[in-house]
Amino acid sequence: MALTKTTVVDQITVTENGIVLYREATRIMEDGNQISQTYHRTSLTPAQDLTGQPANVVAICNAAWTAEIIAAYQAAQAARATA
Repeated sequence: MALTKTTVVDQITVTENGIVLYREATRIMEDGNQISQTYHRTSLTPAQDLTGQPANVVAICNAAWTAEIIAAYQAAQAARATA
C-alpha cells in the first residue's frame, strides 16, 4: 500500500478587472486510486507580488496584467477608497 500526495493547479480564471483566481487540488492516492481530494482557492490582484506562486499562474498573470489593466484596477481601488 503506497500513499502519495500531489497538489496541482486545476483551475485558473481571470475576471474582467484583472483579478486572477486559481484553485489547487490536493489529491491523496493509494496504489493509483484517488482516496481523497481537497481544494484551496487563491486570488491575486493586478500588480501583486507573485513570489512563491505556481509557474503556470505567474504566466497567466503576466499575460493578463497589462499596463492598462493595472492602471484601471488601481484607479478603481482609489475611487472606492475615496467614496
